[in-house]
Amino acid sequence: MRYLDFERPLANLEEELNRLKEQYESQKEENLLKRIRELEKQIKKLRYEIFSKLTRWQKVQLARHPDRPKPLDLISYMCEDFVELHGDRLFGDDAAVVAGLGKIDRYGVVIIGIQKGKDTEENLKRNFGMAHPEGYRKAIRLFDLADKLKLPVLTLVDTPGAYPGIGAEERGQFSAIAHSIKRMLLLKVPSVAFITGEGGSGGALALAAADRVYMLEYSIYSVISPEGAASILFKDASRSKEAAETLKITADDLYSFGIIDGVIKEPLGGAHRDPKTTAVRIKRAFLKAVSELKHRSPRTLQMRRFKKYVSMGKWVER
Repeated sequence: MRYLDFERPLANLEEELNRLKEQYESQKEENLLKRIRELEKQIKKLRYEIFSKLTRWQKVQLARHPDRPKPLDLISYMCEDFVELHGDRLFGDDAAVVAGLGKIDRYGVVIIGIQKGKDTEENLKRNFGMAHPEGYRKAIRLFDLADKLKLPVLTLVDTPGAYPGIGAEERGQFSAIAHSIKRMLLLKVPSVAFITGEGGSGGALALAAADRVYMLEYSIYSVISPEGAASILFKDASRSKEAAETLKITADDLYSFGIIDGVIKEPLGGAHRDPKTTAVRIKRAFLKAVSELKHRSPRTLQMRRFKKYVSMGKWVER
């Protein structure tokens, strides 16, 4: 278990708990069992105290936690079967975008996610969850397939943003993102998006222009990172904590603004402490949303999507 700075008070207690459990396995002493139970209660209380008063910056740290469950982890818990499809039929396959067909309860589903790595080697393979144009074109291909097979769409978004490299721009990054957003808005089938970690800028929006958008409790969703905002606004990237508070990018913030449709509560301590429960909660929200959307005609879905997104934001005419 990797601990964030604000979790340090828990680290020593949990290390002691693990040591006592190992000792109890070999000795089976009643006083050890009593101490274990007392320590478990103490840890639970302390964890609640810490996580009941998190700052926005601490939530940013949780959204980026290296152990946070990735789309493929969540898919493995939600799906009875999942067949991954590869390539955009134009250039190549982008490992940062995972996409395929799965079955969730009685529904066949098209599932698309942006995948970060679990270690350095996999992060290099997945480009740290920053998709190239071919990744978004792969998603567009799957959106076409969803309409053809009349299957609902589920997207899982965890990305700091689309890859900004020269090669990606040369291959039409901005166009791929724009076309992905447009294609998602024109879907004839229900679509449900979940921000599971970072929801960075257009790279996230390309897979989140859905009928329903939900965020995990400790995820973030923003047009720019706190570090980027601090560099622009304050000319000092070290003021990222201040920028995070100003940006208001947490799930609770976005829900209060009407940008998202709901917040999925995470297990105490964060999704990384119990990925299976997290996946079950996402699955439950997805099934509820699809059951509400499945009877709408394609035209109704498209018109309501259009109305949903054009109504966001406020402006004043002078």
